[in-house]
Amino acid sequence: MAPGAPGVEEDVEVEERRKTSTPKRFKVLFHNDDYTTMEYVIEVLRRFFHKSETEALHVMLTVHKKGKAIAGVYPRDVAETKVAEVMRDARDRGHPLLLTTEPEE
Repeated sequence: MAPGAPGVEEDVEVEERRKTSTPKRFKVLFHNDDYTTMEYVIEVLRRFFHKSETEALHVMLTVHKKGKAIAGVYPRDVAETKVAEVMRDARDRGHPLLLTTEPEE
């Protein structure tokens, strides 16, 4: 019988698959300051994080009351890109807004 024909066994080298782990996700945090306007924070949350008016208001108020709040959780490269884009926009508009990332637990 020819190799590969039904009923014929071949010696096949099998490599063990490495277990893939889910990539870590990162929280994007907004930090409170005394200069960035609440309106600007809401605008940023809507424009860059696609929040509804209600969600943006809730996040902004949490930042205002507790000092920081999570805007979203993303893969590392997405989180870092969002931080860079928002910080650039904030600087261009004269706001000292601070965003950071940290790994999700």
